[in-house]
Amino acid sequence: MPQPVDVDDLRQGLLGVGYVADAGLATALACGVSLGRAILLEGDAGVGKTDAARALAAVFGAQLLRLQCYEGLDLAAAAYDWNYGKQLLAIRTAEASERPGADEARRIPDLYGDEFLIRRPLLAALGATRERGIVLLIDEIDRADDEFEAFLLEFLADFAISIPERGTIAATHPPIVVLTSNRTRDLHDALKRRCFYHWIGHPTVEREIEIIRLHLPDVAPELAGDVARAAANLRERGLRKAPGIAESLDWTQTLGLLGARRLETEVFEPSLGSVLKYPEDIDLARASAAAIVAAARGPSTGSG
Repeated sequence: MPQPVDVDDLRQGLLGVGYVADAGLATALACGVSLGRAILLEGDAGVGKTDAARALAAVFGAQLLRLQCYEGLDLAAAAYDWNYGKQLLAIRTAEASERPGADEARRIPDLYGDEFLIRRPLLAALGATRERGIVLLIDEIDRADDEFEAFLLEFLADFAISIPERGTIAATHPPIVVLTSNRTRDLHDALKRRCFYHWIGHPTVEREIEIIRLHLPDVAPELAGDVARAAANLRERGLRKAPGIAESLDWTQTLGLLGARRLETEVFEPSLGSVLKYPEDIDLARASAAAIVAAARGPSTGSG
C-alpha cells in the first residue's frame, strides 16, 4: 500500500509548482490520494479546479491525462475505440499478399490487437507503470450525460474497463482521479459517494494577493492588493459572471500595461474588459467605479 500523503508536505509541494492551496483543499487532495479515492472539486468557474489537478500531477511527477466532458460524450471518445480504417487496410493487405493456390492459411492479423486499439483518456489512465504515475482529470463532469456518469461509477469502483473483443483491462497502478464540476447540474449521489468531495470557493483577499504575487512577481505589491480587494468587491455585487483568479491575474497584467502602480479611476474603466465578460456586468461596475476603487485602495482587512 502506498505511503499516505502528508498534508503540509503536499501543500508546500503545490506551492513549489505555483499553486496556492488553502488548508481545506490540501487536506482533500492529500486524503483522496492516500485513500485511493477520486477527488471531486466543485466551485464557480475560474477558482482553480483544473489547475489543482495540473499542480497535483506536477508534484508527483505524473502524466496528466485530461478528459473534457460535454453533452453526448460516449465511450468511443472517453474510453476506447477501434481504428477501423487501419483494420480494413490490414485485411486488404493480407488478401493482396496471398498467392493463388497456396495451401497455407490466410494470414489476416489479429484485428483486435494493440496496434488497432485507440486508447482514449479513461483506458490510457489504466496503463500507469508506477504508483501515482498518472493523474486523470475528468473536467466539467456536470456537462456530461447521465449515461456517461453511470459508466463512470463502474470505472471508479474497479479501475477497469471491459472491452467485448478483449476482455477486462484493469489498472495495475490505479490513477489519481480528479473530477471537476461547475455545478451547472447536480451530480448523482452515487458518484459523490465514490469521491472525496471539496468545494473550492473564491479566495480570501490575502490568499489572492499571494497568488497574484506568486504568478506576477514583478507587479507592485500595492497594485496586487488593490486588484485583490477590487475583485472581492466585484464578487459581492451579484454579477452574471463573478471574476475568478484567472481574471484577477489578467486584470493585474492589463493595469501594468497601462502603467498603473495603484488602481485609479482613470484606469479602472478602460481595463474592465480584462476582468468582466458581460456588458451588464461592466455597466454595473462602471456605475460603482468610485466606490469600488475607494474600497480597493483601503486597508487589507478581510475578504472585501
